[in-house]
Amino acid sequence: MGAITAEVVGDEAKRDTRGRKIIAATRWRELVAQYESSGLTQSKFARREGINYSTFVAWLGRCRRTRVMARTATPRFVEAQLPSASGTAKRLEVQLPNGVVVRGEEIATLVALIKALGV
Repeated sequence: MGAITAEVVGDEAKRDTRGRKIIAATRWRELVAQYESSGLTQSKFARREGINYSTFVAWLGRCRRTRVMARTATPRFVEAQLPSASGTAKRLEVQLPNGVVVRGEEIATLVALIKALGV
């Protein structure tokens, strides 16, 4: 039987206790951005990049959830002028961050409706 030749490739990546390569979150965000502009399926992109498919899908979900939370986490305040107790205003209107407009005549009812909508 002939000699077996092996080449050791320098892989300076950090590894966990199970030997899996640790990839920084910044690199994952780059990979997700590349995937989203690649036009490939998730499995084809993961295969092309040499990434475990399940790990890639998990990171894809994390990155997308983070983006959604970043968009919705920033409260936006708008000045509201409510009628005084002796005011003659007949109708109130509130525009919610998602674009829905709620109209009504009683403040307490509007507040209850907005809470019920989960906003």
